[in-house]
Amino acid sequence: MAAVLGVILAIGAGILMGVPAILVDSPQEGEDLGSTALAIVQLATALGFAMVPMAIATRRGADFREALRRLGIRAFRASAVGWMFAAIGAYLLFAIVYTAIFGAPEQEDIAESFGSVPVQILLIVIAAPIAEEICFRGMLYGGLRERWPKFAAALLAGLIFGALHALTGLSAVPPLVAFGFVLCLLYERTGSIVPGIVLHMLNNSVALLAQ
Repeated sequence: MAAVLGVILAIGAGILMGVPAILVDSPQEGEDLGSTALAIVQLATALGFAMVPMAIATRRGADFREALRRLGIRAFRASAVGWMFAAIGAYLLFAIVYTAIFGAPEQEDIAESFGSVPVQILLIVIAAPIAEEICFRGMLYGGLRERWPKFAAALLAGLIFGALHALTGLSAVPPLVAFGFVLCLLYERTGSIVPGIVLHMLNNSVALLAQ
């Protein structure tokens, strides 16, 4: 379960890098962090999700390019476009069925807490998808896949990915588990996490516009 340990290390690294911003902001008891501090904490989280997998991937003397390849940042064939549409369809089908049974998932709107729209786009649409795909698909799923069958590895990676978003709304966790599961299978089919990054960016863009 070294891949799971890698996720824990990535979370820890993000927390440590975000501590200075919290200390500088120093909110009073019962007060929230300021938008600048929150944005820095969010960026630190993304950096942790990207830097720890890169550090792990460079073990045994691998250079930067080889580390990216190990994490799934590779070229992909044109057929990946078809798999991207299939992934979108599968996720939307799950979302429709889930909403019909349990109602629309509720998730806390955290975008505005980061300040201006450009900062929101940078953190939510660009940084988060890239970092999370590197961590949860490239490192976590890729590591689990070395020992586990694809569906079992995709399910566990999806569960961890969804569970880590629980603080923003429990009802949103199952759709996020499904989203993570689908993106793992997309990586499996295309051999690259880049199509998943694109879909993740698209999903976050839609969520940001809807808020």
